[in-house]
Amino acid sequence: MSDGRRVSKAVIPVAGLGTRFLPATKAIPKEMLPVVDKPAIQYVVEEAVSAGLSDVLMVTGRNKGALEDHFDRSWELEQALEAKGDEFRLERVRDAAVLADVHYVRQGDPKGLGHAVLCAARHVGDEAFAVLLGDDLIDARDTLLETMLEVRAEHGGSVIALLEVPADQVQLYGCAAVDPADQGSDVVRVTGLVEKPAPQEAPSNLALIGRYVLDPAVFEVLRRTGPGRGGEIQLTDALQELAGMPAEDGGGVHGVVFRGRRYDTGDRLSYLQAVVQLAEGHPEFGKEFAEWLRSRT
Repeated sequence: MSDGRRVSKAVIPVAGLGTRFLPATKAIPKEMLPVVDKPAIQYVVEEAVSAGLSDVLMVTGRNKGALEDHFDRSWELEQALEAKGDEFRLERVRDAAVLADVHYVRQGDPKGLGHAVLCAARHVGDEAFAVLLGDDLIDARDTLLETMLEVRAEHGGSVIALLEVPADQVQLYGCAAVDPADQGSDVVRVTGLVEKPAPQEAPSNLALIGRYVLDPAVFEVLRRTGPGRGGEIQLTDALQELAGMPAEDGGGVHGVVFRGRRYDTGDRLSYLQAVVQLAEGHPEFGKEFAEWLRSRT
């Protein structure tokens, strides 16, 4: 376990095939689907950078070259925009290239989220790090990741993001058993975790969403974690073991119950809802768009 509690690196798994969005994702990574005027993945990287994590590792798979291109310079496009005097779009194109120090590693075999996280071990080393899943977009006006980093600094161990969901939806998520950590706080101590339990077997209605701050001890746990639900190496199973380990060995898991604005881009309906919600708050045309929506009802 690292002696310090400072976190400087973010890991973003992006190896998924995006089959729920076919045929749109036949040739385009699902992470590059636009949410208003930016690809979904850019919102996630911007969130990491806003929390002070400018060293970003993307765990990729095949056919993800568009991701690397997006976060690289595009000299021909920049020259064309510069020749036209289009400074506004030129700046936006350049912003993506200098947003963060982005690295890439291939997952290879699709063995689950736990395996994707394990692929980051060499880059992360003996440091705590954040994991951000691209299907969950957290509104920039909310500070979930910053709060999780503060909890890690105070308590050590690992920190997960939790969301209250209806009881009949817990089977769609990992689910946490918790005890209060601080009176009147949204910070809880996690005592157990179950991946996609049946509603009658769920320990609570607190579901894991796609934000984690992990102690480097998770890597050794993942190395000995066998396939779990769905035949994949589940990060939830590793977190279950970490929750029962001593603090001096990197154990202990806390949760932050999130009550802010979250947009799920993991399925088509939720993706469309996310586009509408973010478009309504867009600084350039949000007001006009909201008025147009109201005129249609």
